[in-house]
This record gives sequence, structure tokens and C-alpha cells, in this order.
Amino acid sequence: MAEQKVFVYVGGCSRPTPYFASANARGISVFAFDTETATATLVATQAGIENPTFLAAAADGATLYATSEVMEWNEGLISAYRINPASGKLAYINRQSALGGITAHASLDRSGRNLLLANYMMLPETELPNQSVAVFPIRADGGLAPASASAAHPGKGHDPARQDRSHAHCVLATPDNRHVVVSDLGIDRLVTYRLDSVAGTLEKAGETALPPGSGPRHFVFHPSKPFAYVVNELGSTVASLAFDAETGSFTVLDVTPTVAESARSGNHCSEIRLGPDGRFLYVANRGHDSLSIFTIGDDGIARLRSTVASGGRTPRHFAFAPDGRTLAVANQDSDRIALFAVDPDDGGLSHLGQDIAVGTPTAVCFVTIPGPA
Repeated sequence: MAEQKVFVYVGGCSRPTPYFASANARGISVFAFDTETATATLVATQAGIENPTFLAAAADGATLYATSEVMEWNEGLISAYRINPASGKLAYINRQSALGGITAHASLDRSGRNLLLANYMMLPETELPNQSVAVFPIRADGGLAPASASAAHPGKGHDPARQDRSHAHCVLATPDNRHVVVSDLGIDRLVTYRLDSVAGTLEKAGETALPPGSGPRHFVFHPSKPFAYVVNELGSTVASLAFDAETGSFTVLDVTPTVAESARSGNHCSEIRLGPDGRFLYVANRGHDSLSIFTIGDDGIARLRSTVASGGRTPRHFAFAPDGRTLAVANQDSDRIALFAVDPDDGGLSHLGQDIAVGTPTAVCFVTIPGPA
């Protein structure tokens, strides 16, 4: 039986944008990845897409989805690409309007029937279509049908400079696929919707408030326990939450800093991920340019253990290789992906010193292609 193949897809900023220091990406870069040696070899670069700053892949490795985050557009885009299982190269399928601007995050629901999209948005709320979250049914060929549902998040938060309006930043289906949750940096809330995955519809179910000025950016569900974790961009904190699957609601258990108090000024957190077994939690700090490592207690609370340098400037995103032994960190302003070995016993990170050179990386997506039976 042939061994499976692993590819790494890297998206980035390719169009000058005020809040990015550079725009050196050339589209979506495709690398073949050797999990044994943690080495990456460039296969191709997919052009013809503007600012593919976030990527999501179908669970079967057949399709890749990429956002287009463009400052001036009322409507961003979400594009679908077929993945060649032999080479990893991409073939364009189609794209749809995101129904809102500054398209920031995409994920698939647990059934694989729908793509979920979050729009950060910076234009006034009077500018249409102004939708914070949208659902796109996935066609049989992996392409995207027009949005089947969408919703706006009115309101604003504590910080007049960063929370003047809704800024949805991450959208995920709950582990049982009964709900969809959106973290909204602008209103300091997690917004929960009931999901009908067959019809592709959303129904508002409730909200969970975080401390004023937190700025919730991304979040994760624990793989086996009823907990979730939110990284707060503005507060440089992690919130540990109890999760009620029946209602899709959360209870805040604890909020803890990601870096020392003296380092919080000028720091803006970005990505958050749990290690494969759920024992360790990782957070990226932009400004401090580090990765914070937390341990997860039996009570579900994340406790800061250590920080390590991120291997570059402005770590915007990171992802684990499929075997969990390597962590790839997109250091946006160093034009490189830093690779770290992950200690399976204590969750520690060791910089491997064999980074991947790529322009203005903002998203890393590992895709596994199963070997033929």
C-alpha cells in the first residue's frame, strides 16, 4: 500500500494593504512536506487570487478554500480549488461573494456539507451587504454554491479605535455540528447559532460576553472534554470556557495573560491551537513575537507554562503537521514559515532551523492525501 502524501499550502498578502507591512506573497504557495525530516519542497504557486490570507481544506484532502481579504471591497471572496492528489497542485473550481468585507476566516462544518465564513469588515455598517457570518453549501464537485444563510452582528465594544463596530474573526461548528459559533472582536462576544447542516441555515441561539476590551480573535474546542479556549487579541489573554453542547452556550472559567504584564503593551495575539491530545495549548503573540505554551488542567483551565521565540516577526498563524510532531509558524513580517519540533511528553517547542522562505505568509494549511488501498 502506497504511503500517504502531505502538502503544505501557504496563503499571504499579495496586494498592498494599510494594516500589512508588506505584500510579498504571489498567491497560494504549494509545498510537498516530508513528515520524517520536516522539510518542505516548493511544488507550485497558484496565482490569480488577491490576498489569500486564510485557507481551509476539506477533510478528505480533495479541495482547498481560500479567502480574499481586500481593504477596499464591500464584498470579499471565497475561492474553491481542486487538489491534485499526486502533485498537490491546485485547479480553480469557482468562487463566491463573501457577503461582507475583510474576509478573515473560513472553516468547514463537521458534516463537510457547508463552508462557514467570517467577515471582519471595516466599512460603516450602512455599507451593504455587511454580513458578519455566512454559510455556503458545498457542491458535489467541491465548488461553492451561493450563500444559503448569513447574519450581521450589530453593536460595538469598549475600545473606540478597534471596537467601533462588529469585527467577526473566526467561525467554527461545534463538535456535534448542532451549532455554529462566531468570535467577534468588535463586540467582545461569542455569538452562537443553531445550524441545520442539510439546509445550510442558521438561527440565533445566544451570546457569551467576554471582559470588555478583550477582542476575541480565534478559538478552539477541546477534542474530548466540554471546554473551549479563546485568544483575545486586544487583551493578550486566553479565556478558558466551559461548553454546554445542548445549548451551544459557554461559561467563562478563567482569563489569563499570554505574556508578562510588562510585555502586553504593543502585543496583539493571533492564533490559538490545542496539541493533538488536548494536554497543551499554544498561542501566538505578535509584537512580543513569541509562542505561549499552556497546560490544560483537569478543571479545564489553561495555565501559562512558558514562552518561546516564534522564529521571526509577527507570527500571525500556525498549524500542526498531521502527525503532531512539527509546528509551522507563519511569521508574516519575516517572509518565512518557522518550523518547530514538538515534544510529545511536555509539549515543548524546539526551533529546527530549517525554515520555509515564502512572501508575507498569513496562513498555513496542512493537507494529507491518503495512499491508495
